[in-house]
Order: sequence, then C-alpha cells, then structure tokens
Amino acid sequence: MAFWFWLKTLIKKFGDSRRTFVEGIEEYLKEGKIIDLKEIPFESWKKLGASFITLENNLTGNLRGCIGSIIPVQSLYKDVIRNSIAAATQDPRFRPLSLFELPETRVKVSILSYPKPILYEDPKDLLNKIEPMKDGLILKYKNFQGTFLPDVWEDLPEKTLFLSNLCLKANLPADCWINLPVEIYRYRTKVFSEN
Repeated sequence: MAFWFWLKTLIKKFGDSRRTFVEGIEEYLKEGKIIDLKEIPFESWKKLGASFITLENNLTGNLRGCIGSIIPVQSLYKDVIRNSIAAATQDPRFRPLSLFELPETRVKVSILSYPKPILYEDPKDLLNKIEPMKDGLILKYKNFQGTFLPDVWEDLPEKTLFLSNLCLKANLPADCWINLPVEIYRYRTKVFSEN
C-alpha cells in the first residue's frame, strides 16, 4: 500500500476532512509549502503531541527515513505533518524521497507519551527498571542525547546491548550508561502502521 494512500486511510479512521494530511504532504513535495489544516476531525490531534515517523521501502524492508519529536511543542496533527515531511526529505542518512518512490514506501506513525525520568541507584537498578518491548528510552548526558523507539527492542532485545547502542547513538562511549551519570527517560508509543 502506498505511503500517501495509507495516511489518507488513517485520517479517515478519525473522521473526514477536506484537506487531509496526505494533501498537506503532497503539497509540500510538489510545491514546497506546508499547509495548516483548518478542520481536524479528531479532537486529541489538536492538543500538544509528539510523534515519530518511520519510512521503509515496501519491497526490501530497509529504513528510508525516521524523524520525530520527543517533547510536544505543537499540536499533534502539525507534528505528524512536519515529521512526515522531514522523514521523507530531511533525514541526513538518506537522499530525499522522490514522488516516484512513494508507491514503494511504507509508513509507521508512533505517537509518544510524555517522557518520564527513570530514577535509579546504579546500572543494575537501571536494568531492573527497564521494560523491553514497551519502553522507548532517551539517554542524556551534558549536551549529548539519543533516543530509541520501543521498536528497536526487536533488533536489540538484550538490555545491556540496547543501552550500549543508545550511548553510541548519542555519540558517547558504549559504556556511558555504566560509567557516567546519565539521565534516562522512558516513554511509550501508540503505533499506527500499514501492516
């Protein structure tokens, strides 16, 4: 199923709107404009919210873009639109998605809960407090920060491996969660996906 068709289907689940997220994203890709929807069919999408958008190639399953927000700073519908556009055009790991690639693109929208600190005494206590497959984690140390969505547990199911890779993602040594006074926050996600 094509990326834009799926987003349109997602919006229809929450009601009908003259201008859907799909139209907003398509308009950006074609015209370079970000629209502001006047009608939002689902009340909770008007409130502050944070989202991550993950794009994958439908044929290979390879990641094609993943960008999001950790802290809510705008209404959820705006966050989803902006992060969809950013995942398609601004992920520094990939070239921008072309209109030609859209039919082969699968999307996952993750809506994040507000991050809460995990208070822990030592690395062993931290390991005991983490819930694999449920927790998305944010690791902070000074000006360094990294996050993994709960989906990453599928690739890194061992807690120590998960935390070590999260350290690396934050451009810190792999053992930073053991040897540095890092802050760890947890969040949960509600995921809307094509499959």
